[in-house]
Amino acid sequence: MHYAELRRVREELTGPGGQFEITEAEVLGNRLKVFKNAPPSVREVWLSSVLFAERPYLIYEGEELTYAQAHEAVNSIAAWLFAQGVEPGDRVAIAMRNYPEWMLIYWACVSVGVAAVGMNAWWNGEEMAFAMHDSSPKVFFADAERLARVAETPGLADGVKLVGVRMPAPHIGVIDWSEVVGHGGAMPEVSVDPDADACIFYTSGTTGFPKGAQLTHRGCVANLLNMVYSTTAQALAVERATGIAAPLEPPPAVTLLTTPLFHVTANNCGAYLTTAAGGAIVLMYKWDAGAALKLVEKYKITGISGVPVMSREIINHPDFASTDTSSLTGLSGGGAQVPPDLVLKIDEKVATARPTTGYGMTETCGIITSVTGDFFVAKPDSAGPSMPNFEVKCVDDDGNTLAQGELGELWVKGSSVIKGYINRPDATAATITDGGWLHTGDVARIDEDGFIYIVDRKKDMVLRGGENVFCSEVEAGIYRHAAVAECCVFGVADERLGEEVGVAVVVKPGDTLDETELRAHCLGVMAKHKVPRYVWFLTEALPRNASGKFMRRELRDQLSAQVAG
Repeated sequence: MHYAELRRVREELTGPGGQFEITEAEVLGNRLKVFKNAPPSVREVWLSSVLFAERPYLIYEGEELTYAQAHEAVNSIAAWLFAQGVEPGDRVAIAMRNYPEWMLIYWACVSVGVAAVGMNAWWNGEEMAFAMHDSSPKVFFADAERLARVAETPGLADGVKLVGVRMPAPHIGVIDWSEVVGHGGAMPEVSVDPDADACIFYTSGTTGFPKGAQLTHRGCVANLLNMVYSTTAQALAVERATGIAAPLEPPPAVTLLTTPLFHVTANNCGAYLTTAAGGAIVLMYKWDAGAALKLVEKYKITGISGVPVMSREIINHPDFASTDTSSLTGLSGGGAQVPPDLVLKIDEKVATARPTTGYGMTETCGIITSVTGDFFVAKPDSAGPSMPNFEVKCVDDDGNTLAQGELGELWVKGSSVIKGYINRPDATAATITDGGWLHTGDVARIDEDGFIYIVDRKKDMVLRGGENVFCSEVEAGIYRHAAVAECCVFGVADERLGEEVGVAVVVKPGDTLDETELRAHCLGVMAKHKVPRYVWFLTEALPRNASGKFMRRELRDQLSAQVAG
């Protein structure tokens, strides 16, 4: 493979005078790697897309908005927000499915220095109420399903202007979306601080409630540049090594976004990259592989952004062979590790498309690594090399840097790392230490070519279809049932979703509890995707180690091999 050429290209692109020149700067008290020529904020990224005025931008179930129409709507939303007294530094919450309105509200917020709070659409009322009180938004945009949860949860949106999107009928006390987009007006003139919060995205917490990660404008812009850089570097390395050049002017991207916009996979990676390039974004009401194939054929989709299971379901679907997929140039998998067999199957079954993945976190505003095409096929179990604005290292339990190839927790440092977690200085201090090093919680190794391999998870977490589910968070909810004496949550391997949630439960003497009752209880205190699919009721105390902690891995290995309830 062309690793020496890739190394030379990376140095050339990021060196003095390079297209992606890297320098160092003082950022929030730390000396970090930054892109020298990066736009100062996300505002500039959005405003520059007006050049694509007549191109299609947002497509959803027969609805189409051009860039010109999107800019008109975004200007109106921003002007309306200012008319309501919203100012730079304030927050606005968004809770809805992947409707076009999600993106319009997001761009309006970031363009005027207002932080967009991405509410997890799967949350129940209690979880939504926590995030609302935690983030204190001035305005709350919600669709009909989320408005129903507001109505069912007293105090959830008290003192907040509530805007309803796609409401089948008027709601008392709820401002209709038409009033916002019909407000009119120009985009307010503001100067946005690069280190101001662009958005607050919630990531599962280890203590029962999620943590609001503060993604900065600098970090979000750097993530966009990282993605463009990665594609450029790997394509150029292959071209120089083989003499085979990529098309000079490929058609505008048409991206099918299949994961929720309240996550960095869809928003910071899929939507940002497509928007900056003047491409079209196709949205779905909910994921369905057959429906996705129809969209690929209808809109000449060039890339599908989702979790790995979606690519597998597409190529295994009975309609795959009869569907025209010749427009596809890439199938990407993020939010979970792509199984090596799937990498090779994508390369083999989709004649025009190459496999792509990125490894990243909410806490890094997107990707830490990225790999595509020949490099991914050659090392299908890797996550690719790190992006140029990061320093990376693997460390032992004492924080000592390990030698190349040795297994340790991956730490990263760079301008894409979040500012911290709102209202959680304890969690921030535990996660980001020693001058800006982010502890990823993932066990990894780095090979001689700089490619990173994620081999295990240090955190007690289940990665279900790209969603992080912290074991202790689910346990905290289960313990709220009066009959539960002990419980231990762990991941169970699942072919479709990567992992499913499993739990071992010991019931208090004299009490009774069955799977149906336990799951009903869980649905009342946590989002549906966190509810255990597998339940084991044990009659003896759960095994513990010398320090008194449950032996989670031993339980997982012992029980997951059995048929669960």
